[in-house]
Amino acid sequence: MSKKASWVSRFSFYLLAVGSACGLGNIWRFPYVIGENGGGAFLLLYIFLAFTVGLSILVAELILGRSGEFSLLKITKLVSLQAKKPFYWFGRLSILINVVILAYYSVISGWVLHYLTQFIVGIVNENRIAYISSINMEALKNSGSLQFSLASVHLLICGFVVAKGVIERFEKIFAQALPILAVLFIVLIIRSFSLDSTSDVMRFLFYPDFSKLNLSSLGRALGHVFFTLSLGMGIMVTYGTYFKNDEHLPSVGFRVTTIDTIVSIMALLMVFPIAFLSDSNHYFTDPGILFESLPRLFVKIQYGEFFGFLFFLCLWLAAVNASIGLLETLIANFSDKFHKISRNQSTFMTITGVLLLMIFPAFSGTLFSKFKWFNQSFMENLDSLLINYLLPISGLGIIVIFFHLLNETERKEKFIDATGKNSQAMYRHWIWILKWFSPVLIGLAILLQFVNLFR
Repeated sequence: MSKKASWVSRFSFYLLAVGSACGLGNIWRFPYVIGENGGGAFLLLYIFLAFTVGLSILVAELILGRSGEFSLLKITKLVSLQAKKPFYWFGRLSILINVVILAYYSVISGWVLHYLTQFIVGIVNENRIAYISSINMEALKNSGSLQFSLASVHLLICGFVVAKGVIERFEKIFAQALPILAVLFIVLIIRSFSLDSTSDVMRFLFYPDFSKLNLSSLGRALGHVFFTLSLGMGIMVTYGTYFKNDEHLPSVGFRVTTIDTIVSIMALLMVFPIAFLSDSNHYFTDPGILFESLPRLFVKIQYGEFFGFLFFLCLWLAAVNASIGLLETLIANFSDKFHKISRNQSTFMTITGVLLLMIFPAFSGTLFSKFKWFNQSFMENLDSLLINYLLPISGLGIIVIFFHLLNETERKEKFIDATGKNSQAMYRHWIWILKWFSPVLIGLAILLQFVNLFR
């Protein structure tokens, strides 16, 4: 795919990056991951990893894309031919991860779409408060056909936007939705802080108890960094191909990481005061914590049904935005691999494959409910395998490809800003973290998780 054919501009990239930070990765997944891992100590570990391992690999992916102007699949094939080693498997792994995550992500996006429709019904319902209070997450989880239908609608809408070339129109809609989502965030955080559980939440989140960490904590924190920053999937490599040479990519990476971290903390402050009102400790470690908590908050707010509608509408638009990024990456890779296939054909093939894979996460609570491994459900095992193991392994592949593709002169040229005084020093730190610190930490995280599984 050439740059001229691209829809990704600098503005588009920031929309996609901010949309990812304001989407399901941080608003849905991060609160229950924090709850599972004991709060403050895990939060500190996550922030440290985001600004070391995460930021270093994010910058490397952007530079890889701009250097080659190719998709990750084509870059890995090129490096394999040059080095005469099977590095192309890293590209194939990233594509596999991308496809499976899109299937998994679409199901969760279907949950958002379900709550959006429920709040629409709540607005026109005579007894609005009672209707909103009756929305049940368990009923949705126990209906595989409903989950699959909602996820399919979400995916088909994303496919239509990509295939019909109306992404610029969607960007305008999404750009208008982001400020609304930001205002809603602030309003909901202020309202959450008026609850009696606020002091307990602040203690849980900001008074680290390092005894709560275990052998798996490093891997889980690292995996979430990869997931929320979209690392190891080839997405940032694809976006990097569309940046101009005068754009300082390390600054871009730092801004994205900072936004991502801020939104993560805001999501915790919004969700946990409500979750802590529950008598059950299991409640705030459940993947459905966001969907169980917010309706309880909306019923306490005047015109809560309208706030709920706007919140889930903006969240769903953010989910569409992230899904489009996954789809666009897959299409870019397929276009580079199969030159004779048109964009519409690539889109159709991708959507068909993802729809088939979507059966597994959608029916995990019904058809596959008896599937248990290490005392976890099918959905939990899929989440752990993808995010805690495969994404970091793919990240290692990115590092290997990066150092094989670019020599020292090229790396300096792409990283160092001639107008910045500290750029040279930052380059040395970045290279050390990328070449030594990140691989060792990724390897240690994977090893410790295996030890924790079998001990």
